[in-house]
Amino acid sequence: MDTPDGPATAVAVARTAAPPPCRVAGRALALVLAGHPGPVLAVTVLTAALAAGSGLGGARCLLVCAAVLAGQLSVGWCNDAHDAGRDAAAGRRGKPVAAGAVRRGEVWAAAFAALALCVPLSLACGPAAGAVHLAAVGAAWLYNLRLKATALSWLPYVAGFGALPAVVALSLPDRPWPAWWAVTAGALLGTAAHLGDTLPDIEEDGKAAIRGLPHRLGATGTRLLLPVPLAAATAVLVLGPAGPPDPWGACALALVLPTAVAGLALGRFWRKAAFAGTVAVAAVDLSLLLVRGTAIA
Repeated sequence: MDTPDGPATAVAVARTAAPPPCRVAGRALALVLAGHPGPVLAVTVLTAALAAGSGLGGARCLLVCAAVLAGQLSVGWCNDAHDAGRDAAAGRRGKPVAAGAVRRGEVWAAAFAALALCVPLSLACGPAAGAVHLAAVGAAWLYNLRLKATALSWLPYVAGFGALPAVVALSLPDRPWPAWWAVTAGALLGTAAHLGDTLPDIEEDGKAAIRGLPHRLGATGTRLLLPVPLAAATAVLVLGPAGPPDPWGACALALVLPTAVAGLALGRFWRKAAFAGTVAVAAVDLSLLLVRGTAIA
């Protein structure tokens, strides 16, 4: 029989100290969900498609995608950790930190770890590409910490989306500058993404004293404005490159406005419909970019 200080006691203490595997898995899943996996995956896939279409080699393409993935994860975790108190007060579902599924400190630690990893990965893509990407990630952090509640809330989205084609182009072997129309279209899509993403939460955000651009415009003003940057982005992609528009461009222009309007109309039944419409138009625009391939440089 074991004494109180024997092996049985040691095993019991170890079992008490170690959390059950199911709890560890649950916290890990909550941490993943706190990083906004949907937008993170969407931006990373968009970057991968742009990089592959621009002719980046396999290893170089993976490096750019890894840098973008790390940056996006840092931004997502920063957002949920910073807004945890506000989300809890608003009773928002699907927010792991606010629900207590994962500790706020753990999410902050993950955010800074991803940010620390993003720095060398970005700079490994080249000095110019790294500087552009880190500036975009910094703007996104600034949005989370300060600009979200100001009239400049749109600026980090413009910087982030506009930076993607620039990062890809500057990562190519000869480091070419990106085409102006690719950067402009990205910036316009960023504006639309901000409007569409914020639209469902305008009323709740207003109660928390958040006064970003969409909140100042109001729900009606934001709905009316949303199709404008979407249509403008597609027009820039179709008309910006040299030469007459091709059939792909004509089809894209014909699809953009109906898709954007449908997203707004469906917003009465599905809160994220406007943002889904924005993503659909972005997918059409991405197809235009992929058709042109290296023309973005």
